[in-house]
Amino acid sequence: MAGYDVVIGVDVGKHTHHACALDVEGERLLDQEVDASETAMREVFESACGHGEVLVVVDQLHSIGALAVTLAQSMGLDVAYLPGLSMRRLADLHPGKSKTDARDAFIIADAARTAPQSLRRLTLPHEAQAELSMLLGYDDDLAGQVTAAINRLRGLLVHIHPSLEKALAENISHEAVLHLLIKTGGPAGMTSWSKTRIDKQLAKHAPRMHARLAEDIWAALQSQTVTVPGTSAAAKVIPGLAEQILQLRNQRAAINRDVERVLDDHPLTQILTSMPGIGVKIAARILAETGGTITAFPTAAHLAAYAGLAPVTRRSGSSIRGEHVNRGGNKRLKNALFMAAFTSLRADPTSRAYYDRKRAQGKRHNAALICLARRKTDVLFAMLRDHQPYTPSIPVAA
Repeated sequence: MAGYDVVIGVDVGKHTHHACALDVEGERLLDQEVDASETAMREVFESACGHGEVLVVVDQLHSIGALAVTLAQSMGLDVAYLPGLSMRRLADLHPGKSKTDARDAFIIADAARTAPQSLRRLTLPHEAQAELSMLLGYDDDLAGQVTAAINRLRGLLVHIHPSLEKALAENISHEAVLHLLIKTGGPAGMTSWSKTRIDKQLAKHAPRMHARLAEDIWAALQSQTVTVPGTSAAAKVIPGLAEQILQLRNQRAAINRDVERVLDDHPLTQILTSMPGIGVKIAARILAETGGTITAFPTAAHLAAYAGLAPVTRRSGSSIRGEHVNRGGNKRLKNALFMAAFTSLRADPTSRAYYDRKRAQGKRHNAALICLARRKTDVLFAMLRDHQPYTPSIPVAA
């Protein structure tokens, strides 16, 4: 709490927040429930400003905590974030086992005094970052719904016609197969179609693979003569699932166009995409998770630790020794950097050589990719720090 006279811990809620203000000695200056509105929160912040320099600490950054964070930053107040896991660990150090908003607000405020290293300083996000975060979050939700619908569709086909599900294999979510399922309703409807008709329907959306796919589907339909109970009900559900998958994919395509539009106006897009393995989607994720700047990270090692790419050392006498994979960090940023490393294996000879060297040292595939992602983090940090595009290394002649 060095440099601040008052710290306000805000336990945010959907309709009301609870604010607890402490001075440097830990005395409570304010402890009350506050309506989740701009007027009520502004009164609390202005009241605390009368006691000196103020630091606001919240336990939620987005959604229900976005208004409190934005209001505090617009008033010129510093804002910090206390992660939920850190908060629960600090709660064990306080007496009592109760879980109330008032107690949580006090723990959040007291963390700034007793454990300032557990806080994360927040800066006012750029409009592009806020847009990307919201668009990518919605796209993640849509991706989860697509996966759930595809799994449900596969489950129905396995139940009523295992041979057909096996014949479709990974093509079950192909646009041509989905339109066929919508037209026929499933295996029962397909049996009333001829092989030529199935082939013509598939050719509309799969001009290259329609013949092979039609042959596999026809062979699977001929291999089962009995009708499993529930087939008629599945014929009502399967077309709806197929339509749902197509609609969700169209929504994702629209979201991706919006993401590309935001990236076109961002000054760091060209710098990020100049690195092999980083495309539009990965660049958008990196900008959204880092805020479009690396000022919050003193070194590349801090950025790697934030992403969960830095290994964790564990030693205890002679029984436990070595370094282990970090299970914490920002999972979304870690996945983006991991995918960038995986994609660069084909596009960048330097990345491939580094990966092969790690495999030769005995590391498994995922471990070697994590090492490559950690190495790329150093380069990425330098690129963002100097605002310079990626420059491939040139081999030195012998």
